[in-house]
Amino acid sequence: MKILPIPCLEDNYSYLIIEENTKQGAVVDPVEPHKILSVAQENGVDLKLVLTTHHHWDHAGGNDKIKQLVPDIKIYGGSVDNVQGCTNKVENGDKLSLGDDINILSLHTPCHTKGHISYFVTGKEGEDPAVFTGDTLFIAGCGKFFEGTAEQMYQSLCVTLGSLPNPTQVYCGHEYTVKNLQFALTIEPENAKTSQKLTWAEQKRKEGLPTIPSSIKEELETNPFMRVDLPEVQGKVGCTSPVEALREIRQRKDNWRG
Repeated sequence: MKILPIPCLEDNYSYLIIEENTKQGAVVDPVEPHKILSVAQENGVDLKLVLTTHHHWDHAGGNDKIKQLVPDIKIYGGSVDNVQGCTNKVENGDKLSLGDDINILSLHTPCHTKGHISYFVTGKEGEDPAVFTGDTLFIAGCGKFFEGTAEQMYQSLCVTLGSLPNPTQVYCGHEYTVKNLQFALTIEPENAKTSQKLTWAEQKRKEGLPTIPSSIKEELETNPFMRVDLPEVQGKVGCTSPVEALREIRQRKDNWRG
């Protein structure tokens, strides 16, 4: 399994997932279809699927165009998310496959939008799995609660995504890593792993390189939104339950002007 990040718009990522035996491909959130097709052609990839994380224009806005350009392509999106151009609606737990070796599991991760889907992708034995988290989980952050509640985000982040295997590679929808890590240090200033990751991320961005992927293990170590089960993190924000802490940290992030 090969995954190619494709920077789009100002700070979005689309991703091309390639099954290497058959050269079949799936693309996550192809907001700039011509860019995606050119990367697919350079790599000799036959595009089969679009995996849409959620209905916002900067993720789903290229679906109609890619369908015109690749008429046989199937466009997947959450069943309650009203995704532009969607041909196949998915629910939590639905399974798809790509080529010989790639399996894709749909995970309903609501809050940012009601029907937000994250896609958990596994390849050959011995390869790290990957998860495409759209705007639910960012590196060291999470999406705004546009259509949901702190309870839902807790379930999506800490239960659904937090229980994926530690080595799972995390591919999110935007390049927000530096700002997110700066904010994370306002919650846990003594977290050495967060400080180290911030230094690393700043260097990457200086070189014009992406900071993705992260891993579930790294997120559990550095992402304050995924650390709300820890009493010490709850204590930092004056809360006594994970959901309360998550709500408080999100409010602080919304008001933070770092």
